[in-house]
Amino acid sequence: MGTSTPRWFSDTKDGHSEWYVERFRKMAADGDDLAGEARLMDAIVEPGSRILDAGCGPGRIGAALHDRGHVVVGADVDPVLIDAARTDHPGPRWEVADLSSLDLDEDPFDAVVMGGNVMVFLAPGSEVEVLRRVAAHVRPGGRIVTGFHTDREYTVEQFDRDVVSAGLTLQQRFATWDLVPWNDEASFAVTFLTVSPPSAGDQR
Repeated sequence: MGTSTPRWFSDTKDGHSEWYVERFRKMAADGDDLAGEARLMDAIVEPGSRILDAGCGPGRIGAALHDRGHVVVGADVDPVLIDAARTDHPGPRWEVADLSSLDLDEDPFDAVVMGGNVMVFLAPGSEVEVLRRVAAHVRPGGRIVTGFHTDREYTVEQFDRDVVSAGLTLQQRFATWDLVPWNDEASFAVTFLTVSPPSAGDQR
């Protein structure tokens, strides 16, 4: 498991978290569409599903899923973002947590959403462990959906290797959250992963 600082902190300037919070507050106030990821997740799960918003930031995706009747828990390593989520979006449970050591006291989730470029902001070298820890919170047969830009230091090819190392199955990939077909030139990758039943002797 990687022990370096997440790129969210190391690759951004002081005050970035506060700027990020205010950016999305302004977008919400302006009426911008901030629920695209939530619409997709809502379409692929049963009503009232349990959903983990992993790397939830200030809570826009988890809040939209909560409004659609799902049971949502959000986790993020940045306490500034979690404070904003708790202030702006009461209802879901919001937790400060490092995804590479995630251990929530929760029943298994039906699905996980990792939007907002979560994978490319993790600590370098921690990606496999993050996928493993997140998957450990998902029921067998549940899905993890990730989305990130393809022009960052962490590549789609590396992600695919990490998916295999984490014991997950790549089910489908698209170029956007509204399911534009994937191609190798796409600037964004939305990937559906499935969680297999645990082997005998495996423990969470």
